[in-house]
Amino acid sequence: MSTIEAHPDEAPTTFGKDVRTWTSRPGRSLARVHRRIVHRSSPGTASTLGLVAGGVVVAVSTAAAITIYDDVTGRFGVQRLDAPALRLGKRLRSPWANTAAGTIARLFGPVGMPLLTLGAGSALALRRRRLEPLGFVTAAGAGSLAMTLLGKQLIHRNRPPHRDAAPPYEHSPSFPSGHTINAASVMTVLAYLLVLRQRRRSGEVAVAAGAGALIAAVGASRVLLGAHWFTDVVMGWTTGLGWATTVITVHRLHLTATRRTKEAVSENRSATPPIS
Repeated sequence: MSTIEAHPDEAPTTFGKDVRTWTSRPGRSLARVHRRIVHRSSPGTASTLGLVAGGVVVAVSTAAAITIYDDVTGRFGVQRLDAPALRLGKRLRSPWANTAAGTIARLFGPVGMPLLTLGAGSALALRRRRLEPLGFVTAAGAGSLAMTLLGKQLIHRNRPPHRDAAPPYEHSPSFPSGHTINAASVMTVLAYLLVLRQRRRSGEVAVAAGAGALIAAVGASRVLLGAHWFTDVVMGWTTGLGWATTVITVHRLHLTATRRTKEAVSENRSATPPIS
């Protein structure tokens, strides 16, 4: 992955905070480890290793959460959340609501989501004339897909009955909601990259609020259509946001290492006496 800067003369910030600044002890430790890997290999290799390591952590956490969920579902009534949510979704159905939810399902489905991910990532890459945005957005999408497949393989949960659902009908295992994981992962990373380009707080708030509303709408649409149980959607939100946090953290580490490298090069040039 190649280097990106928010602006040649401006620090990359989100809501006034330089994303290359690490105030917590774990954050500073991560930055040091990442910088050492960069020195021994390259920024791209360090970022790739960071994504792999983060993906393993999120995948293991997801598998553990799914296992716990499966263990307690019947005994402690976790599914008591599902039936009321489905009944509410059925009451909210209307021709307009069903059409909107169906459009969302297609946009964030197996065909629409990869096209959206690659299209948005490519647009950001072309605008910045760097491949890095495309790489990180693609990583968000690929990771969310892998976690969806992992969850469905671990728990073969049946979807709500077709008599309680509205088209388009789904036939794969219900848990977790792939649409929701994809939306939470990709839209959060896209929002983060767009916020880095904003220079006004109003723009940052608008991007963040828009992404949050869209993520919420995708999850709600799955319950409204009867395509998923509510707990499928909740796991999609938590897993997707967890993976997006990993991708964003690696991107911040990448920017931090890049700044350190440029500062070192600048210092070396300044220390070199001019040739007379």
